[in-house]
Amino acid sequence: MTIRRIGMGPRMSAAVVHGGAVYLAGQVASATKGAGVAAQTAEVLSIIDGLLAEAGSNKSKILSATIYLPDISTFAQMNSEWDKWVSAGNTPARATVEAKLAAPDYKVEIAVIAAV
Repeated sequence: MTIRRIGMGPRMSAAVVHGGAVYLAGQVASATKGAGVAAQTAEVLSIIDGLLAEAGSNKSKILSATIYLPDISTFAQMNSEWDKWVSAGNTPARATVEAKLAAPDYKVEIAVIAAV
């Protein structure tokens, strides 16, 4: 089986396609870095859409999502964006955890696994 890497850098790839699945690394905001969790969530979900499309998939095929919030009190703000975005009838298995992120300006990080 082949392995295809998308957005490969020296430490990680943004996505890896293998065996009928695409594995996305945790995605964080860049344009809205430092903004609130809702704005960052919307940007991250857009980034995920682009990576899934490049891998030959889409949000209706997401199997699992892991969401990291440095402040769990922003859970509802993140969910307000997630609920507008997630594919109705195709909601993935999901976990949301409170965790310190790589930089204080990041308010949300999302990693997904999807079928291709």
